[in-house]
Amino acid sequence: MAKFERPELLNLLFLIPLFLALVIAVWKLKKKQLAIYASENLSNIVYPDWSSIKSLVKGILIVFSFGLIILAIANPLIGLRMEEVKQKGIDLFIAIDVSNSMRAEDIKPNRLETAKNRTLDLIRKLKGDRIGLIVFAGDAFVQMPLTFDYSAARMFLNTISFNSVSTQGTNVAKAIDLAIRSFNFEENTSKAIVIFTDGEDHEGEWEAMAKEAKGRGVKIYCIGIGSPVGTPIPIYNNQGQLIGFKKDSYGNVVMTKLDEMTLAKISEIADGKYFRAEDSRNELDLIYDELKNLQKSEISATQISEFETRFYYFLAPAFILLLIETLTFEKKSIFLKLFLNKIGLNKKDQSKFI
Repeated sequence: MAKFERPELLNLLFLIPLFLALVIAVWKLKKKQLAIYASENLSNIVYPDWSSIKSLVKGILIVFSFGLIILAIANPLIGLRMEEVKQKGIDLFIAIDVSNSMRAEDIKPNRLETAKNRTLDLIRKLKGDRIGLIVFAGDAFVQMPLTFDYSAARMFLNTISFNSVSTQGTNVAKAIDLAIRSFNFEENTSKAIVIFTDGEDHEGEWEAMAKEAKGRGVKIYCIGIGSPVGTPIPIYNNQGQLIGFKKDSYGNVVMTKLDEMTLAKISEIADGKYFRAEDSRNELDLIYDELKNLQKSEISATQISEFETRFYYFLAPAFILLLIETLTFEKKSIFLKLFLNKIGLNKKDQSKFI
């Protein structure tokens, strides 16, 4: 497994074709100017040892060295080995609501970004637990299966957006069902689901799924995102400018409210607790205390143990090419000339090679 520590620098590689075209253009211009200065026969007298091909090759070597240096600076990281890791913890799925109602800005910057930020804070608190991510709206998908790799969890979390689920709506039941089906009940580990949502469940049998979770020993903790007062759902254009608010089929502005009653009921049925996201973020400490008190079991998983920098894979060849360029003189090669003479190539054709 490989990745780059600074992948944004790879955009500089788009300059390589431009530099290569520039080197070729300068080389052609130089040949043209020399041809004006002296004819082909006279050039063999004025600058008999100059090799146009070597001049071009030197430029190309510099360009390719530049490309390799860019790859080195981007710092390639290679996963060294896969190993089995054993830790004591619980299995935890974090489900994040990405429905349109999560666009509401009654909690800044909006409900979804707040949910993502709270999830990130919760991940930072966890130790030794296996975590997974689920995104849901009208449907539910596993964004990341259970893993010990918290770095991967943060990376996957950053990719979550309103486009993560194409089917609109809010179906908490599907998120719970998917989490239950994604747990491995053959392993004797405590299992929990943390759901970040505004609770506006307009579809699905959340009560039945909450009872299913309780029957399987899975605790559910719901975190309400938003205000119970109600707020409109903003609509932005591609330039990020507010152009209005979502309306229903009758032209009325849709007001979205935090449904605390539903979320509290889900948590109560599944032996969990309900918390409301506050600016103080105190609910994260309370959730973490709840999760910490769950019985810890030994969990094993196979993962990449670490990444190590491998910038020298590209830096060493870059230096070699630069060394070759430095040691390559713009003089015709005697050995190549002797070889071309031996195979019977005339002087006019030889000039194309040397």
